[in-house]
Amino acid sequence: MKDDYLWDRSGEPDPEIQRLEILLGRFRHRGPAPEVPEIQALRKQAPKLNRTQWFWQVPAVAAAVVLVAAVWIAVRRPKPVPTRVGWAVARLAGTPHVGSKPMDEAKEAAQLAVGQALETDSRSRASISLEEVGEIQIEPDTRLRLLEAGSARKRLALDRGTIRASIWAPPGEFVVDTPSALAVDMGCFYTLRVDDSGAGLLRTTVGWVGFRLNDRESFIPAGAACATRPGIGPGTPYFEDAPESLRAALTQLDSNSGSTAERRPELTLILEQSRPRDALTLWHLLPRVDKSERPRVYDRLAALVPPPADVSKEGILQLDEKMLDLWWDGLGLGDISLWRRWERSWSQHQDSPR
Repeated sequence: MKDDYLWDRSGEPDPEIQRLEILLGRFRHRGPAPEVPEIQALRKQAPKLNRTQWFWQVPAVAAAVVLVAAVWIAVRRPKPVPTRVGWAVARLAGTPHVGSKPMDEAKEAAQLAVGQALETDSRSRASISLEEVGEIQIEPDTRLRLLEAGSARKRLALDRGTIRASIWAPPGEFVVDTPSALAVDMGCFYTLRVDDSGAGLLRTTVGWVGFRLNDRESFIPAGAACATRPGIGPGTPYFEDAPESLRAALTQLDSNSGSTAERRPELTLILEQSRPRDALTLWHLLPRVDKSERPRVYDRLAALVPPPADVSKEGILQLDEKMLDLWWDGLGLGDISLWRRWERSWSQHQDSPR
């Protein structure tokens, strides 16, 4: 074997060295090689060694190469990411059930695995606390299921009952299914209630929440509420300090599937009683009223909160999404780009709740 092969691969290869190359090749580092003074010094001395000396140096060099490679692999190898198998549930009162088992009063917490249900009766309460997500309080007479617990999305299903969610996870990461809509956290605190019929009510206290069923969507900022109904999806959001007559008319309008003429009295009352703050409700009504009524909604909304410069009446009447988004951002109730980003990431998931 020529002495140069070990250093610059120009000589005749040695089978043993080749075998080591094949074994270590899959661990090859692609960046600059680490400096090893001992090997550099040995390389300078190599031309001066006779064949007998070289016979004893080759194994030492090979051992050094193996040692350096092993150390380098140990340092550079990515640390395994622990897999979360479930969420810790704390008992607050009574005897909540996780799966089919009652929580033991002697234990501080139980583990809710993906696919399992957490149930409380009329006398029990529980909480789920996740450092990177937030805290969810489960009120009495509630049934909740854990659907996803991955790093990119946390997803629960609220079959019935009430939860109080305080979420600080990134917008769009925490999702709650209900029988009539998806509740998508946009960085907020909210209360969500679902009755035995599957109808629900979401009330936001901090931040804002997106409510969605297929292509029907509602945005609920702090201080606002929104109902949802099976087969219909989220209703029109409203601020809870809106006049009672306006809220009653809005309930009638959302539940009335009659003709435009039959719905006109409720719409007229809503338009007449709307305050600048109720631009939230009018913006949501634009795509929900009949095309013939849309100009009335536009005119009242524009009078309360003038549209941005790049928003035209013609574009809004045609429900141009970009213009609607610009006007929403002009209301100062939340950054709609966060919602659009979530929509794109959700496109591979099932839109409607189970």
